[in-house]
Amino acid sequence: MTLRPYPDAPRLDLTETIHGHEVGDPYRWLEDPASPQAKAWQQAEDELYASYLAELPGVAKLTTRIGELLAAGEVSPPVWRGERQFFTRREPGQEHAVLYTATAAEGERVLIDPIAIDPTGLTTLDRWQPDHEGGRLAYQLSEGGTEESLLRVLDVATGAVIDGPIDRCRYSPVGWLPGGETFYYVRRLPPDQVPDREEQFHRRVYLHQVGAPVSEDRMILGEGLEKTNYYGITVSHDGRWLTITAAAGTAPRNDVWVADLTETAADAPILQVMQQGVDAQTWPVAGRDGRFYLLTDAGAPRRRIMVTEPADPAFPEEASWRELVGADPDAVLTDFAILDGPGLAEPVLLVARQRHAISEVSVHDLAFGDQIRTLDLPGLGTVGALTERPEGGNEAWFSYTDFATPGLVLRYDAAAGTLQEWQRAPGAVSIPAAVAQQVAFTSADGTTVRMVVISADAGGRAAAGGTGSGGHVPALRRPAILNGYGGFNISLTPAYSAAILAWVEAGGVYAVAGLRGGSEEGEEWHRAGMRAHKQNVFDDFHAAAEKLIADGWTSSEQLTVWGGSNGGLLVGASITQRPDLSAAAICQAPLLDMVRYERFGLGETWNDEYGTAADPEELGWLLGYSPYHHVRPGVRYPAVLFTVFDGDTRVDPLHARKMCAALQHDSGASASERPILLRTEARVGHGARSISRSIALGAESLAFAAAQTGLRIG
Repeated sequence: MTLRPYPDAPRLDLTETIHGHEVGDPYRWLEDPASPQAKAWQQAEDELYASYLAELPGVAKLTTRIGELLAAGEVSPPVWRGERQFFTRREPGQEHAVLYTATAAEGERVLIDPIAIDPTGLTTLDRWQPDHEGGRLAYQLSEGGTEESLLRVLDVATGAVIDGPIDRCRYSPVGWLPGGETFYYVRRLPPDQVPDREEQFHRRVYLHQVGAPVSEDRMILGEGLEKTNYYGITVSHDGRWLTITAAAGTAPRNDVWVADLTETAADAPILQVMQQGVDAQTWPVAGRDGRFYLLTDAGAPRRRIMVTEPADPAFPEEASWRELVGADPDAVLTDFAILDGPGLAEPVLLVARQRHAISEVSVHDLAFGDQIRTLDLPGLGTVGALTERPEGGNEAWFSYTDFATPGLVLRYDAAAGTLQEWQRAPGAVSIPAAVAQQVAFTSADGTTVRMVVISADAGGRAAAGGTGSGGHVPALRRPAILNGYGGFNISLTPAYSAAILAWVEAGGVYAVAGLRGGSEEGEEWHRAGMRAHKQNVFDDFHAAAEKLIADGWTSSEQLTVWGGSNGGLLVGASITQRPDLSAAAICQAPLLDMVRYERFGLGETWNDEYGTAADPEELGWLLGYSPYHHVRPGVRYPAVLFTVFDGDTRVDPLHARKMCAALQHDSGASASERPILLRTEARVGHGARSISRSIALGAESLAFAAAQTGLRIG
């Protein structure tokens, strides 16, 4: 393929001295997308990508196949309110999941269909929460990928909107009080009440009366606290306990307060400290038996469950906590549900863990925490969203998926001791053969890291001495994709992926690495890949690539590295630190200028994860790996496809624009050999999007990887 020349991108002679470091920024002019110069450059980049796409083989076939595989649809576990349930389902051919309600008497009924609201597909349902009785529903919609949610209240019986919209409710939880007349929620202060460039911060917790003007809402918490705080809110089913959590941005610690609403007014609750100023995270749940159950990593990086009781003189502080379910030395506790219905001889606790990123579920005695049994899950996959009846019962529901299984919902009946399929994704699809193997490898500092390798077969021929991958290696090296994230305590766990299956079906190999910085091995694993230790994440990723090559799965000329968001930073570091390891890179919605990342989007909420350029030592960490600042002339870099979204209010597309211009300036290779391209998508953002948009992005990205690594599509 022959490409037109790269767009002209003048390099500024711009160097600043920051804490003694000479920091160049030749493409700062690309930070302002509205400037005439930046607009002209962007238009030229769009035309360059369009000309490349017009000749890119395999896009049509991948579009068709990914669409077929996504026609499986999806379904969520039910949220119960008495005999009424709420759940989402996406049928084959639908652009977005639809929110339903159902009872045995009424059958099911649509409550919110984003496409009915906006046929363009640009409106997304961000969050929803029924009241305690199931008569009203608070829900949040946003448009164009901005995630700037507007909160409304719907009457479940009639479907009529009876309150809202309330703006500035991005990421707002809702805590209903019994009766459905009032709820707690979170809202940012108006822009004119905050300093310039801080409009995304300064959240407050309010109490709102349905139908009343928002100007009458009572502020409950937030004044004088951290400007970057995110708040969580829950109200117990009986309405007695209000619980509020606060975390400064994405910091791995939170403060927790509880208030007894039977002793104080709802609009002026007396908040008692449960945890404050502690380097740990705790999430409390008020049990129906009067106890509080606390999922916490305080003193247990892989988490444990503690209990405390209001009758204890030290309640609710840590001195009153006692351990119920201890930490497992090799698994991270992720969720629990309390089952205490009348059909049980003794109430039980359902506990979900992830062992090296693979889910397992066990049943425990509720009184003392002793394990009773382990549930037999359908495979090596991921469990999520344990739900129970808020008034109590014998049943729990949770989702399950793995690399070859579209998401389904399982129901556990503690009285009968049975685990059964409750709902499955509604579409019937032909799923290609895929074998997933977990492989262990050693990083630069000797740490054992794991990744899952997915291929159409188990490897092909026996390996002398074994490889840690089931004793097999492939008979033939193949084009491969290595995906990673490595940050924010987030695990990459097995999940159904149309893109992965389409790639494997075409003959490729796909690997997902569980890098430090994630939560695959608990909070210590997370902290081993953040702040001053961020280089560990990149070393783990390099070692994963080397393992794939050493074990014969692929070669450097057949390997694509792929990551998004924080994973885009990972790919940027792979490009600049080890350009020899891969032939191609797909860098989606990335962070790349780590000196100025805090100035844009939600960047300031991430400085506990990365460090801040305002601190001399921490600037040194950032400059040590900031991809934009490590582009060097004359280096033969991989082919790179940057994919960004102009509605993205989390990670500003400026990162990709600046890095793209820097790599294009002198990539050390001709554009036709290893192209550097920028794909900019309008009116979508960092998160949820319509299915057709997902298909297009996936097909074009896979086709780019295939073209650069020699995989023939179809």
